[in-house]
Amino acid sequence: MTRVRPQKIAHVVYRTRRFDEMLEWYQFVFDARVQYENPALAFLTYDDEHHRFALANLDVIKGEDPDIQKQGLVGLDHIAYTYASLDDLFENYEQLKARGIKPYWCVHHGLTASMYYADPDGNQMEFQVDAFDTAKECNDFIRGPVNAANPVGVEYDPEDWLAKISAGTPASEFLVRKVHEPPSPIRGVLADQD
Repeated sequence: MTRVRPQKIAHVVYRTRRFDEMLEWYQFVFDARVQYENPALAFLTYDDEHHRFALANLDVIKGEDPDIQKQGLVGLDHIAYTYASLDDLFENYEQLKARGIKPYWCVHHGLTASMYYADPDGNQMEFQVDAFDTAKECNDFIRGPVNAANPVGVEYDPEDWLAKISAGTPASEFLVRKVHEPPSPIRGVLADQD
């Protein structure tokens, strides 16, 4: 069986307690522009991709955490890889599942349908497919009101989606997020540090 591979590395997400400083640094060093920002999150890009970097502000997300300097909290959160299609994403899901490798979080961000995995050392990665056909549509979404209302997204059950796709539902039916509530709690390292 031929393995399904991602098309490209899409973005990198960092956890920080120096949110404003990091935001300014990435804007200057990469000549990046802010696509979306709220007190907890910022998404930046330097090309036509909807975001190449995201910053998670631990001062907002973790507040007055007594383990503020805990090793592993500040730094890389995850790297994202883009697949060519939802069919490829789910073929990869099935191949990995057959080897006992399962995602710990499946979420439709609105911008992407994503599956999050952790390697044996706990390094996190996002496997995603864009929800829109063009860079313009992606960029319009990330800057728009639906994203502002719920920038994290809504969880989904990959087995439910897979069953519907196998029954003939076109993959395109899943790409545009139709349900925006309830917002998913963040999973992975940020959640595990509580």
